[in-house]
Amino acid sequence: MNLSRLDLNLVVALRALLEERNVTRAGQRVGLSQPAMSAALARLRRHFGDDLLARVGGHYELTALGQVLLDRTATAYDVLERLFASQADFDPARESREFKLIASDYAVAVFGTELARVVHEEAPGIRLRFTQTPPTVVEDTATLLSATDGLFMPHGVISDFPATDLYDDRWVFLVADDHPTVEDRLTRRDLARLPWVTYQRTYDAPAVRQLGMLGIEPKVEVSVDTFQSLPLLVAGTRRIALVQARLARLLEPVAAVRVVEPPYEAVPLREALWWHPVYTHDAAHIWLRETAARIGRRLGRSAEE
Repeated sequence: MNLSRLDLNLVVALRALLEERNVTRAGQRVGLSQPAMSAALARLRRHFGDDLLARVGGHYELTALGQVLLDRTATAYDVLERLFASQADFDPARESREFKLIASDYAVAVFGTELARVVHEEAPGIRLRFTQTPPTVVEDTATLLSATDGLFMPHGVISDFPATDLYDDRWVFLVADDHPTVEDRLTRRDLARLPWVTYQRTYDAPAVRQLGMLGIEPKVEVSVDTFQSLPLLVAGTRRIALVQARLARLLEPVAAVRVVEPPYEAVPLREALWWHPVYTHDAAHIWLRETAARIGRRLGRSAEE
């Protein structure tokens, strides 16, 4: 594919056509007349060798290829928008823009709140938008990172992308304050016999792999997609949950739970900010990463005190 021969304006038209599924509405959305949008659709059909939009009764539906292109076009549009919004200089006190950051609720609670506070004080025109990491983070990391400003995730899940380390954490267990059989400590036998509440995404993959290596197969009774739900589902039950120590300290007052150390040397957790290489030299992203690293160093010092 020779990109120099492509009209990138067609990306804008393609996205509007696939999302609106109507030539007139697509034209109104991007500021083109109906004849001009019809001409763009004709060019796109010739390029892809496919109708993209097929008339069914009194309306249009996407063809199979059109359905495939729907998500890809949105991603490509975001990448192009970010590419041409790149800056050589960035003044956080004067700029007005939004950073899209992907993070678990753990990362938002432990790190994102402090990042938001610092941005509020130092860069009043900057907005932060946190979104949950999708299940495809491991399978399609490049696409995910290309359409966002950063991904908060521990080491051990993804690799081969630039990252800046933020802070260290460790794994602990939560049990109910009034647990009938667990007192000051857990045993490996307890881990095998007691019911679990687990986080169902991939962030804790190294910790889960470690359990398997120790021959421990958790008896999962409840699984959730937020770490902050864990203490509420542990309180008043025989269940146990594996959670990050920094988050556990924040959540202990929320529910009648207590922290118990693992009966083994748990794999450490190092949280990092990951990004796509295309943003490495962008001034706005450099400021974001340097600010995140500064906050991470501060969190590290507070944990040592």
